Amino acid sequence: MSDPVTAPAASTPPAASAPPASSAVRVLLVDDQELVRTGFRAILSAQPGVEVIGEAGDGIAAVSAAAELDPDVICMDVQMPGIDGLEATRRIVDAGSRAAILVLTTFDSDDYLFRALAAGASGFLLKTARPEHLAEAVRVLAAGDALLSPEVTRRVIERFGAGVRAGGADAAGGRFGAGAAELAGSGAAGPGAVGPDAVAPGDGREATRPSAGPDADAHAGADAPRASTVLPPEAALLTEREAEVLGHVARGLSNAEIAAELVVGEATVKTHVSNVLLKLRVRDRVQAVVWAYDSGFVAPSA
Repeated sequence: MSDPVTAPAASTPPAASAPPASSAVRVLLVDDQELVRTGFRAILSAQPGVEVIGEAGDGIAAVSAAAELDPDVICMDVQMPGIDGLEATRRIVDAGSRAAILVLTTFDSDDYLFRALAAGASGFLLKTARPEHLAEAVRVLAAGDALLSPEVTRRVIERFGAGVRAGGADAAGGRFGAGAAELAGSGAAGPGAVGPDAVAPGDGREATRPSAGPDADAHAGADAPRASTVLPPEAALLTEREAEVLGHVARGLSNAEIAAELVVGEATVKTHVSNVLLKLRVRDRVQAVVWAYDSGFVAPSA
């Protein structure tokens, strides 16, 4: 009798443990300092529902590990030997990885911030952040959102505003300043790529923002672009409500804040945001904000 009882007992634990493993957030840690990786592993492994599935000590190893392990979230250091974390991020994204990439750095630099966004990162966090902030960031990215704090959004808006005021609405290449101008031109190959093939069949029209008027500030509460502003064709795919939600996202509002602003449920806002991302063919809220300002859909206030 012991043999029949032993066999089921031996097979039961793997079956019981499989669901939690599959539902856990799978994280890949990338940093050239083993001590840092060990610290991050300790923080994240202590979190329920989070599993550290691998580590990499340089950019090349990170690209290989991302392809092999298929993580949900990658915690990516910036400065590493070989290729840095920003180039590794770009390669991982270009390879079609579904992973959300959280860029971690000790340098609060606009150059790193905008280059990380250009490469396709979904979040940007300083290594000086508290441990609980790292855990929360991983959960936010795993849920399909992006870690774009109001402070980061403000810096994006300020950089766009400086470029637009200095060079006009068509000065895309200069909106992000030295070292980060590629963000404005990343649509050709980056994760935020948009193009004519995103237009609904039979709709070849170009969208044009309305001239200033009573409703000119409906999008994000920002200054309305000139009446001659020609938007990418994706803009015509958005419903009026989706366009309004995109404007609020571009201001850095959370789903809860947008829900309060529009007097709707938070689940409704999440649905609108998902539709916006799908129609604009962008990865996440970060890239949606970039699209909104880069295209002229939302104009920075003077």
